Amino acid sequence: MDGSSVAQRLGLDGVEAVMEIGFDTDVDATLRTAVIEAVGELHGEDSDEIVDAVLLWCREEDGDLVDLLLDARDPLADGGTVWLLSPKAGRNGHINPVTIEESATLAGLQSTKTLNASPDWVASRMVVARR
Repeated sequence: MDGSSVAQRLGLDGVEAVMEIGFDTDVDATLRTAVIEAVGELHGEDSDEIVDAVLLWCREEDGDLVDLLLDARDPLADGGTVWLLSPKAGRNGHINPVTIEESATLAGLQSTKTLNASPDWVASRMVVARR
């Protein structure tokens, strides 16, 4: 699976502004490069821009997932998407799927689908929950 097809499956083709949160040396470089090729520059987590999508790289040791998801939700435009990228089961930093679902709900997000983003990372698509 090449990175560009993953960027397409993430629905990032034609998306104008994407913020990246949680970048570290362990992120999947192929996936990240494909996203940059699809959308251009990624906004850093310190940006004040309103964005169409947020890539949130998150590991179990990164802190409270609800707080991280709230931070990812803040800059979203209406109809925007949060992609939570977390290590797959058996990998260092794996987050239990139940924890992801519960944290999403507490952050006012709804998980809509999950896909294998790369050999080591799984992506969970989240949107703002309807009230």
